[in-house]
Amino acid sequence: MYLCAEIFAVMPNVHSVRNGLDLPILGAPEAIVDGHLSASVYAVRPSDFRGLAPKLAVKEGDRVLAGDILFTDKVNPQIAVASPVSGEVARIERGDKRKILAVVVLADAQTSYRSVPAGTPANREDAIQWLLSAGAWSLIEARPYGRIANPSSQPKAVFVNAMATQPLAVAPAVALAGREEDFAKGLQVVSLLSPRTVLSISANETSAALTKASGVEIHQFKGPHPAGTTSVHINRISPLNKGEVVWTLNYQDVVVIGHLARTGNLKLERVVSLCGTGIAKPRAITAVAGAHLETFLSAEMKTGAYRVVSGSVLTGANVGKAGYLGYYASQITVLPEGQGTDFFGWVIPSFGKWSISRTLFSWLTPSKKYDLNTKQHGEDRAFVVTGVYDKVFPLDILPMPLIKAMWAKDLEKMEQLGAYEVVPEDFALCEVVCPSKQELQKLAEEAIDLLYTEMN
Repeated sequence: MYLCAEIFAVMPNVHSVRNGLDLPILGAPEAIVDGHLSASVYAVRPSDFRGLAPKLAVKEGDRVLAGDILFTDKVNPQIAVASPVSGEVARIERGDKRKILAVVVLADAQTSYRSVPAGTPANREDAIQWLLSAGAWSLIEARPYGRIANPSSQPKAVFVNAMATQPLAVAPAVALAGREEDFAKGLQVVSLLSPRTVLSISANETSAALTKASGVEIHQFKGPHPAGTTSVHINRISPLNKGEVVWTLNYQDVVVIGHLARTGNLKLERVVSLCGTGIAKPRAITAVAGAHLETFLSAEMKTGAYRVVSGSVLTGANVGKAGYLGYYASQITVLPEGQGTDFFGWVIPSFGKWSISRTLFSWLTPSKKYDLNTKQHGEDRAFVVTGVYDKVFPLDILPMPLIKAMWAKDLEKMEQLGAYEVVPEDFALCEVVCPSKQELQKLAEEAIDLLYTEMN
């Protein structure tokens, strides 16, 4: 009896996700880390940080070290964003009404760091101050609202997401290889921030750094995307109620914190998926946040019309070949640009096209992969109720009523329907299958920002 109880106590919780969709897209990376994205110019864009109103801490011509603060939040000056490299601030890019678009740094050939004391902080207060002083606090997101965490808030839990179910992502076991020590040290720091630390991993995970992680509560998830998203994990493990807060981190950001604890240097380097059919050799590479892509991609991309996305095909930003890697991005996806129109569209049966419905014959070959492009296959249409969102939305929330409440900016109804539990990326698959071709992530972002403004 005692043996059974002991075995049950150490077994991780397993959660099955049924509703969702794994896009059958070609261009997955090889399970190896091969190469480094080296750039001479880096840019940090305030738009990468939801809700942050930037106040510059540097000016053009200033010299900065990796880890030096580039800008802070006007509302909460404790929240700061650090430079990923050392070098000279080449320019401050501005838009309408002098809005700050980017801080561009001309990088040194060899990165120099602004060091902070190495080692694991003694307690929660020390850990928070240490992360703030190092410029690493921007790696921690808060729910609800999906913004950089307020260091003065009290989260009921910290969720570490160590899954990658989004299309063409690098497996965590590949990304963590050789960095297990930094991950373990990072978990020690993160576990100081809340009485409860939850580590979410795949039910098929092979990395011992994840399956045998200590000092955390391990939960396993299986099923199609979005089984690997943090919103699903929170919804299944500890749903958010009004007034409650949780903090979240990606597993690669935990590695960054662990490296900071081991060396005292903020090294914003991640393993990135270089993927998509526009890449000659899809694989995993290492890259530092904010890297300029043009020179590197010139040698990696195939010839033709392609779109360069910083991030996932579902949630990433179209940055172009001359763009920059996003501050949080762990994918560089290159897809064919959808050009022209299809003769009679879906009216003519085709085995070479994919659809979630049975309009096309792709349902007969469920394991086949497709060279999906950026074509929308239709214009904006009347917003109709079809029930198709429910097939790909696994949260214990009714997606269509919530979207309609967001559209109407009905804050009271949004609260009742679960707006505190979602962020814009949770509606990415709904966009994919939407028969009305609506920009649901943009709609959700505007509505959640409005809710934040009214509630704070």
